[in-house]
Amino acid sequence: MRRSWFGGVVKQNKSPSLDLLKSLYGVLLKNSILTDNNKNLIIEVLRSIAETVIWGDQNDPRVFDYFLEKGIQSYFLNIIEQPKCGTYVCTQLLQTLNILFENIRNETSIYFLLSNNHVNSIICHEFDFSDEEIMAYYISFLKTLSLKLNQNTIHFFYNEHLRDFPLYTEAIKFFNHSESMVRIAVRTLTLNVYKVGDEATLKFIHDKTAAPYFSNLVWFIGNNVLMMERCLRTEATHLTRNKLEALVALHLDDIHYVHDIMQLQIQSLNTMLCEHLLNTLFIPLYVYSLDPGLEVDSPQVSVKCALFLLSQVFLILSHPPLVKQLKLYICFEENPHLESSETVRKFTKPMSKIQDTLKPAVIPKKPTKPYAYTSCQGASRRTEATRG
Repeated sequence: MRRSWFGGVVKQNKSPSLDLLKSLYGVLLKNSILTDNNKNLIIEVLRSIAETVIWGDQNDPRVFDYFLEKGIQSYFLNIIEQPKCGTYVCTQLLQTLNILFENIRNETSIYFLLSNNHVNSIICHEFDFSDEEIMAYYISFLKTLSLKLNQNTIHFFYNEHLRDFPLYTEAIKFFNHSESMVRIAVRTLTLNVYKVGDEATLKFIHDKTAAPYFSNLVWFIGNNVLMMERCLRTEATHLTRNKLEALVALHLDDIHYVHDIMQLQIQSLNTMLCEHLLNTLFIPLYVYSLDPGLEVDSPQVSVKCALFLLSQVFLILSHPPLVKQLKLYICFEENPHLESSETVRKFTKPMSKIQDTLKPAVIPKKPTKPYAYTSCQGASRRTEATRG
């Protein structure tokens, strides 16, 4: 055991216990202001808190009771909002939260962790996303939260009164991130949200986010297709072949993601997604390219590339309305030559980026202790605190 210069006692190699959590809480109290001198101590405390609380959730309910009673989550928020909270502290805090939500098994404990709105405040915090580590831990945290969504927990994230859903709206801003891991996490999160099937949430998604998200998603897919075409027109080298293989794999992933959305059978979303796919991608970029003599004011690809892309679409997608209409255009039963200039489909850039379309989420300011504490042992909910 050694005494820290910054307050509290840091115990080394001590097994998780209620006494250890009390000691860690004491260190947090005495180091509420981050400085260059106590950053390493706070990082170690955050790491130990996660380990201790998870142990308590599985072995000693008093540990989690104490964690809630002292409102330790509020200290996390206090830490992350301080100017001195740099990369290492931010990443450790996000990792601590991720570990907690990933490993706590008791459903009531999850409700308690979500009930004070601190999680939404952390989701909306303006992190330095140019830092790769922070980006990775942040998006991993959001994905972990999405795995906890169900008909009960989704209401901790979607505020029907304010029409705000930061878990979803903050995540989809990274749908076209340069790192594939981030894009995959965003797609997993969106599917987890859709699967819950909550009517109010789905109405919000349809009314406020679906059009900008789907239009930007289609633009992202189409731009990758145009890059594929440029690779095909470039003299073959080892590098271009590797890039072409990566772009083909990316297109497959994109179409599989579209398929996964449509398989959830959410009619309002499927209708809007089909409209964007047909009118701004499949028909103007894929189908029109099958006729080299067709003059349209829109980018085109080679016939071979178009046939290859359409073969992938038909192999993967099975949504009847989309497949049927696409077949009609390919068979020229609806002939693009007969369309007026006003109705000819075009592959065009969305009016605005999704990041500019979605307003910042509004997180209501709540009192530090909005609920009277009730022990998790047998508890199913908190009770409103009496004031006076």
